[in-house]
Amino acid sequence: MRAAIITEPGTVTVGERPDPAPAPDGVVIRVGACGVCGTDLHIADGEFPPSPYPLVPGHEFAGWVAGVGERAPGGLRPGDRVAVDPSLFCGYCEYCRAGRGNLCANWGAVGDTVDGAFAEYVAVPAANCHRVPDTMTMREAALVEPLSCAVHGVRRIGVEAGERFLLVGAGTMGLLLQQLLQNSGAEVTVVDRVPERLATAEELGAAHTATDAARTGGGFDAAVDATGAPAAIEAALTALRRGGRLLVFGVAADDARISLSPFRIYNDEITVVGSMAVLHSFGTAVTLLSSGAVRTAPLLSHALPLESFPRALGLVRSGAGVKVQVTPDGNETGA
Repeated sequence: MRAAIITEPGTVTVGERPDPAPAPDGVVIRVGACGVCGTDLHIADGEFPPSPYPLVPGHEFAGWVAGVGERAPGGLRPGDRVAVDPSLFCGYCEYCRAGRGNLCANWGAVGDTVDGAFAEYVAVPAANCHRVPDTMTMREAALVEPLSCAVHGVRRIGVEAGERFLLVGAGTMGLLLQQLLQNSGAEVTVVDRVPERLATAEELGAAHTATDAARTGGGFDAAVDATGAPAAIEAALTALRRGGRLLVFGVAADDARISLSPFRIYNDEITVVGSMAVLHSFGTAVTLLSSGAVRTAPLLSHALPLESFPRALGLVRSGAGVKVQVTPDGNETGA
């Protein structure tokens, strides 16, 4: 089969890989669409420590069941349309036993630690597959994984109706978080350096937008950073009122550092929380997308064929569009 391969940090090719076979409790998926995530850039640059090389990346994906293992649970059959939770939790460490599998001591994920879905086919555990309705396109279904991360993030920060939120970063994750926060009754101000993304945030209902957090006036009940940029995280923290809450959601480089005031955290009772990937949130994300509670059309900007995977990485790196996806069947939009 054809697949995008990161052979080593900084080296990306598209070539041949052996066709995968389903494990006894697994399935093989024919990939319909797979989104490019900021984590994929970190993997390509050698900045995501769990990733081995060579690796086929790709963890935001959906497709059709193509092969089923003899002991696969869930009654899946060839042709079933599914979105796939890429999480690979061990199930026996102290975190898994406490119900916090996203902190698994032996954490892994399809596309992050084992071959993923920037390929024609990918092998996954059957238990990780969630059926999606026929009314949902494969490009929409490939948004289930990032939306499930956003669902977990909103649960971590908590929302009360009427709260004023600052959201820094209007990429795919930021725009998904914005919609979830608004659905929970928050007033959301969105900050991003790209005017086109701010226009999308306004289309989705942002109360205010700005290109700099310093121009928002501050005094926010809570803030969410969806960039992973240290300067943006510091700006979000500065914009909080006393008693405020900060969610660090964006993925930073492992060696990134921020400067903060311990006295202010103490004196103003500032709460800082993190949100790591997916946790009991995948099914909720399927429901939100299938019900129309989260809008996808403004987010799906580019679809590129598998052979154009290096270009897809470049588009994301440059900040072009919103969600860039690869469709192995060769459909191309947003070029």
